[in-house]
Amino acid sequence: MDRRAPVFHTLGCRLNAYETEAMRELSAAAGVENAVVVNTCAVTAEAVRKARQEIRKLRRENPNAKVIVTGCAAQTEPETFRDMAEVDLVIGNTEKMQPETWARMGPDFIGETEKVQVDDIMSVTETAGHLIDGFGTRSRAYVQVQNGCDHRCTFCIIPYGRGNSRSVPAGVVVDQIKRLVDRGYNEVVLTGVDLTSWGADLPGAPRLGDLVMRILKLVPDLPRLRISSIDSIEADENLMQAIATEPRLMPHLHLSLQHGDDLILKRMKRRHLRDDAIRFCEEARRLRPDMTYGADIIAGFPTETEAHFENSLKLVEECGLTWLHVFPYSARQGTPAARMPQLDGATIKARAARLRQAGDAAVARHLSEQIGREHHILMENPRMGRTEQFTEVTFAVDQAEGQIVTARITGQDGRQLRV
Repeated sequence: MDRRAPVFHTLGCRLNAYETEAMRELSAAAGVENAVVVNTCAVTAEAVRKARQEIRKLRRENPNAKVIVTGCAAQTEPETFRDMAEVDLVIGNTEKMQPETWARMGPDFIGETEKVQVDDIMSVTETAGHLIDGFGTRSRAYVQVQNGCDHRCTFCIIPYGRGNSRSVPAGVVVDQIKRLVDRGYNEVVLTGVDLTSWGADLPGAPRLGDLVMRILKLVPDLPRLRISSIDSIEADENLMQAIATEPRLMPHLHLSLQHGDDLILKRMKRRHLRDDAIRFCEEARRLRPDMTYGADIIAGFPTETEAHFENSLKLVEECGLTWLHVFPYSARQGTPAARMPQLDGATIKARAARLRQAGDAAVARHLSEQIGREHHILMENPRMGRTEQFTEVTFAVDQAEGQIVTARITGQDGRQLRV
């Protein structure tokens, strides 16, 4: 009898990676053995295709293991995976976080287990209390404070995989961060699906800025707090105040911009216009001059003309973006955008390449500007760390992993800084 601990494979976002760690703990507590768990992504049709490909490969490599499929793709199209001969079990995004789901796979469970365990995620009203102390590197920990999304962008399937927005109460978040600091973590990153909607479902409807201020006040020993992707149109007054006054809040924001043209933004059902994005970037940089921005931008959205696309290209300069995540548009079945007039693949690919070139040029400018400057660098491994702006820095001599090192930048290689 094979007594191996389950093997986990994560596809997709940082939140999925966080939840994989939670499943690892839940499955260990239940005594699950000889299983392969695939935590899928549904953000594009290509992501689902890759999930199916990965499942087939894992089945070949593990012919005697139970193959369990979960994550957003399992939630949005369970029948796709139910019909795969390689799959033994399909579990939804809510079910994967419940101890009883894993208990049914443990050696002591008596009875039948249905192949598909996927309930209506829109009926879920709370985030599961799966708090992983210290997921990430030994230097940086990720804390999930929010899940789900109440918005319905026309290109996005994720609300149907994650459900409506729900928040982890501030007190629970603060207690977890205190534990992380006690264990020696020097940086905490707040994560979620739609982070700036945090608090809307909690008593008194606090905002993300309230949470940030509360963490920084109640955990004075936390050296660095970072927030992951935000929707700039939802940035509240206290968040802007924290940017202006709290040096422990890192000067790096990843923005969910998606496009630079007003008509396309309306067709995407986004809630901001290009001027809103530019205004936010100017204001945050005025409050914190060393602020750097990352951004998600989609190339080749249905009906996008060359003029529309040029507005996205210009946005890189006008917002002062540095770290671009460029997504070639991919039609997602079940979304309104999939029914709009589509662009041909070659045009989409070419526009994505041009955006990436603009991103590479922005990174090169940012790196050149850092030479000669002193930075506080959090070491992720003995030879590489990140500045407060999340720029990678390489060292010629080993440093203490997890520590914050002050060093002057002497060079760069196009992707990383050197000391």
